[in-house]
Amino acid sequence: MKPINNADFGKTADDYLTHQAGFLKSLFEKLQSQGIGIRNQGITDLGAGTGSLSLGFAASGSQVTGIDPPASMLDAARKVAVHANLAVQFQLASAEQTQLLAKSMDIVAAGQCWHWFNRPAACKEIARILKPSGKIVVAYYDWLPLRENLVRQTEQLIEKFNPQWKGGNQLGIHPQIFGDLGEAGFNNIESLTYDEPAQYTHEGWRGRIRASAGVGATMDQATLSAFDAELKQRLEEISPDDKLLIPHRVFILIASPPC
Repeated sequence: MKPINNADFGKTADDYLTHQAGFLKSLFEKLQSQGIGIRNQGITDLGAGTGSLSLGFAASGSQVTGIDPPASMLDAARKVAVHANLAVQFQLASAEQTQLLAKSMDIVAAGQCWHWFNRPAACKEIARILKPSGKIVVAYYDWLPLRENLVRQTEQLIEKFNPQWKGGNQLGIHPQIFGDLGEAGFNNIESLTYDEPAQYTHEGWRGRIRASAGVGATMDQATLSAFDAELKQRLEEISPDDKLLIPHRVFILIASPPC
């Protein structure tokens, strides 16, 4: 997925928090089976956003620090953490300069955000802050455009209103991460993918799409309003009963730091 350089997710923080499908219980269970996300483990969540990964790890008793540059996203994450009675430390920083101590983290995680990083710089920083026995975990939960399904029709509408957006027709697999980590000296690289759909209402799907890079993070208000109105109309035509089951794919990559 090619990132849009002028995307500002701070503009979409409310929609992102309300409508973005968070990481699944099944993902955390699979990670725990490999000793990742367990009690008292020190975890840094890079690009934490509104805290889906951070909160999932904290719920299992891990000691979590969530890092992201947009203050509005971290403010939203803090509200969720307080409401859920979960202890997470959120701090304003970047994946390339975390301000964390060297060799201090058991796990470094990045969810739904690797493509936004300066990847060589992020790899260097991750290698610096991980303990020798630590792990890097990169995870995605991506919608799947399949044979002109609702997802692909929605992508085509994004392309109509925002021709600069090139994030469509993806299959939820992220091969560039293997190269990024391998070239940076990470080893014991392994990956896992599986499919698990997400349920949405019409309003929920519209909110989810507004929270995406090609829409709310980049469109001006007039264009966003016109886009949202057309998507609303199409949803009413396609699925009058207001129930949507959107295909998604989970991608997980785990690796050990350079020796």
